[in-house]
Amino acid sequence: MFECRAPVGALNLAAYAGYVPATQKAKPLIVLLGPTGAGKTALALEIAGQFRGEIVNCDSVQVYRGFDIGAAKLPESKRRGIPHHLFDIAGPETEFTAGDYLREARQALDEISSRNRIAVVAGGAGFYLRALLHGLSPAPLRDEQLRARLDRIAEKRPSFLHFMLNRCDQTAAARIHPNDRQKLIRAMEISLLARQAVSQVQSEPRVPLEGYAVLKIGLDPDRSELREQLACRAENMFQEGLLDETRQLLAAGYSIDSKAMHSVGYKQAMQVLAGQLPLQDAIHQCIDRTRQYAKRQMTWFRAERNVVWLNGFGTEGDVQLRAFALVQSHLQSLSEKSLSGSEHINSGP
Repeated sequence: MFECRAPVGALNLAAYAGYVPATQKAKPLIVLLGPTGAGKTALALEIAGQFRGEIVNCDSVQVYRGFDIGAAKLPESKRRGIPHHLFDIAGPETEFTAGDYLREARQALDEISSRNRIAVVAGGAGFYLRALLHGLSPAPLRDEQLRARLDRIAEKRPSFLHFMLNRCDQTAAARIHPNDRQKLIRAMEISLLARQAVSQVQSEPRVPLEGYAVLKIGLDPDRSELREQLACRAENMFQEGLLDETRQLLAAGYSIDSKAMHSVGYKQAMQVLAGQLPLQDAIHQCIDRTRQYAKRQMTWFRAERNVVWLNGFGTEGDVQLRAFALVQSHLQSLSEKSLSGSEHINSGP
């Protein structure tokens, strides 16, 4: 594992903070990744504050309005006046997809760079990040009427969609669990609209992010410390009003079957409200599920190339200084290449 260490005295942040040459051909992009609870939000704030950045959300639950406590969304009062993008942009009538994220995030990046500022993408949704950096297959747009029909079929005959998918695309059927209704509906939707197997559609070339020099910084805190941190966070969520928040979300129109309502924390809260699970059992289950999710995130992010991993939490001063040094070096390198007239366009795969 590569770990960047820079002596505090070696940092000259004032020389490069906010410096993005107008003639620069490759625009800087900072990506912070890592497991939930690793301190990505705290580090993003510090980097954005130091280098005149703007923060772009990469969390699949924080895009929804009202999902605050369970999603660990940073309140407006604590954002230090730093612009935040792609938070609270979807409501109960919307299922925000990776395709939606790709479109909205790339637009946000372009707007940020047009202001001569630096985008700092932070979050733990690996599929969103991969869509942003590497693109998605050119699948057909959603057809709500078709999806509604497929959903009714799944409601009446739960195993039928998987049976049909297996008939027309065994590769996709082997990859999707028979109980994963949302993925089955999307797979059948693509197959019917494209008139070809979904696995074939998804194998078509993707359009990666272009015009950005990407620096990917990963946070890798101590496993035992992270486990304790996640346990404390789960307990605090319930103490801070997760049950009331979940009740309000349901009253606002969010379906009990929506993907966001089945994210860790909200699913357990719904079970408590429905009398299906005692509160203490819900907290323990939330802790276990959150730890499992963090483990899956690390497995996903380990497959991401060109990540500079930093040992520790993003809240730690030493980690922040090392991250500052990486960002400073990245900006300096771009500045030097721009002045020398050399090309440096990187899609960041």
